[in-house]
Amino acid sequence: MDNTQIITLVSYSLPTLIMAFVAYSFYELYTKNESAKRLYLLKKETKPESLSIRLQAYERMTLFLERINPSQLLVRISPISEDKTDYQNFVIAQIEQEYEHNLTQQIYVSEECWSTITNAKNATIQMILLAAKNEKIADANQLRELILKDLLAKSSPSGTALSFLKNEVGQLW
Repeated sequence: MDNTQIITLVSYSLPTLIMAFVAYSFYELYTKNESAKRLYLLKKETKPESLSIRLQAYERMTLFLERINPSQLLVRISPISEDKTDYQNFVIAQIEQEYEHNLTQQIYVSEECWSTITNAKNATIQMILLAAKNEKIADANQLRELILKDLLAKSSPSGTALSFLKNEVGQLW
């Protein structure tokens, strides 16, 4: 093969290769665009339904926070005996039971929100444990009174978490 034949071959092949590359690029761009369009339409169809489910999860978490708020919890749960340790354990068991009942809701709320809710639960339990360690407290009724007095001086962990939760729900719109 001489140089003229090679040049002729290249001059015929080069435009074909360029056109093939352009066609491939357009095809790839078109398929990505169609995939994005299908994904957008799917999200658009499911958004009202998923928003409804998320709002229900936030409602359940609000109820949970209200139920573990010590001012609500201690009024709702009467001492089962005069022993403060029995009462402490019973109240903590109720908090844990409520938490376990709502564990599945974490998939519908943000990770930060779930962390705040878990921290509120742990802080409430810690508040009860600290109050029970007080040597001046002799029975379950005194334990209740001490915890409720502490709540008058400072806000409950549930209240802080509830404020965070309300703020996050407000951002959904």
